[in-house]
Amino acid sequence: MLLGYQEGGGRVPALEVWQQRFETDPEYDPGLCFIAVDADGIVGVAQCWTSAYIKNLVVHPRAQGQGLGRALLLHAFKVFQQRHEGFVDLKVLEDNLRAQRLYESAGMRVVRREPVPT
Repeated sequence: MLLGYQEGGGRVPALEVWQQRFETDPEYDPGLCFIAVDADGIVGVAQCWTSAYIKNLVVHPRAQGQGLGRALLLHAFKVFQQRHEGFVDLKVLEDNLRAQRLYESAGMRVVRREPVPT
């Protein structure tokens, strides 16, 4: 996730901190964590909450531009549809245009803009 977020502006804490926070969150469900791998290891992750919220969607730089982000996004949509969710939410930084184009191409739209806390 560290490598995947380098260009998108997101951030993730150290693995031990991240894992503890993630696994103890009341919205955590291991069935909503989708991982894509290739021969060299993990190349994509979509981590979702039970509230139909995509917490993280990140693709390793070596796999970017191959449609993996879209495939993970559409898979998350399908799973939430099977769970009878009417909407799927996520947040994206205003300057992450690549991610915004992906989300818009998949049918998502801006609902609300919020200032980034400093």
